[in-house]
Amino acid sequence: MSTGDDTRIFPDVAACIDCGGCVVACNRTWDVPRDEQRISISTMLEGEEGAEGLNASPSQAMSQGENPGETSVPMQCYHCENAPCVTVCPVDALVKKDDGFVDVRDDVCIGCQYCLSACPFGAPQFPGSNDGAAEIFGTGGTMDKCTMCQDRQDVGKGPACAEECATDAILVGTSDQIADELDKRDSGTFFNDDAMEIVFGADDAEAFGV
Repeated sequence: MSTGDDTRIFPDVAACIDCGGCVVACNRTWDVPRDEQRISISTMLEGEEGAEGLNASPSQAMSQGENPGETSVPMQCYHCENAPCVTVCPVDALVKKDDGFVDVRDDVCIGCQYCLSACPFGAPQFPGSNDGAAEIFGTGGTMDKCTMCQDRQDVGKGPACAEECATDAILVGTSDQIADELDKRDSGTFFNDDAMEIVFGADDAEAFGV
């Protein structure tokens, strides 16, 4: 699958085994402190079995209104086409760039945390909210999030989390490539239609059956 401009990142929830390899890869590659995470694994219904015949197909179970059972979802910045964080930022610290990446301008961010409230995926982090000037002035500090390893993609490498995922649960490519891969795996998408339109935009979301 492709890297670079106009690529997207998206989870195959059925393939995620909550091993934490993506978190370790990200922290090691970008020297992220141990108590901070640009990607995390959100596990729901821990220990529960899914509906009969659908235990390994959480997306299909959800679409049929059935219990998906224990399900782990890699959560990070998906560099959304209709990024709510960009829309609500009052100082334009967040920008959707022409190459498709959502970028944070550190020197502009005022730590208001509006982006954190707007993002449905919990991507924005504020690691410095209790340090120095941020604590004195009561701000959230400077926002930090997944960059989708743009620097690596610029030289033809994939994001560290995706390249080191043992089960290929993190997909990187164009919208069509990701949709085709999920279809080949018969995995489907775990997010609802509204979330898919946020991530991919109304037109590209159609490739996923939205």
